[in-house]
Amino acid sequence: VLKAQPGLRPAPYLASRGLKWIQHHAKPGLTDAELCDYIRQSHAIVSQGLSKKMRAELGLPSA
Repeated sequence: VLKAQPGLRPAPYLASRGLKWIQHHAKPGLTDAELCDYIRQSHAIVSQGLSKKMRAELGLPSA
């Protein structure tokens, strides 16, 4: 989704190795608020995949 937005592209070197990194290379790109929202959503997705024990150890809310 992000790589299709103007000003964003797969990060060179990292994308070629199968990693899902996005680089901001030109305007308009993302605002700080949009970037924070994407990071927050990514964190929530990853944390949902953790075990209950690991979430408790990290102080994360249970799913």
